[in-house]
Amino acid sequence: MAAGGVIALVNPAMLVSPQDQINGAVHIYAGYLASRNLCIAALLLVLLAMRKTGALGNLLVLTAFIQLADAILDAVEGRWPIVPGVLVLGVLFFLAAARLSGHPFWKAEAWS
Repeated sequence: MAAGGVIALVNPAMLVSPQDQINGAVHIYAGYLASRNLCIAALLLVLLAMRKTGALGNLLVLTAFIQLADAILDAVEGRWPIVPGVLVLGVLFFLAAARLSGHPFWKAEAWS
């Protein structure tokens, strides 16, 4: 998450296809992506350091769903080379949340 935020700040051209033009709108949305990713990364690290497993598990599930939504949008927009990497990250976040809580989020025990 942090790497995605840094890339969006430092080199937003990496977020688009080589033939796409970088303009003001791209910079604005790259800034939004950077703030989202950097805040989530910081919260994940803080919760991990504080050993707040309940909150960390919930944030891991949210992060996994964000990654899956990003993968779907990448697929719809034809950015096929990055779809597998984004999907793998999403699955890893789901697995981490399931291992942390002892119950996968898709089972009722995880929500009680």
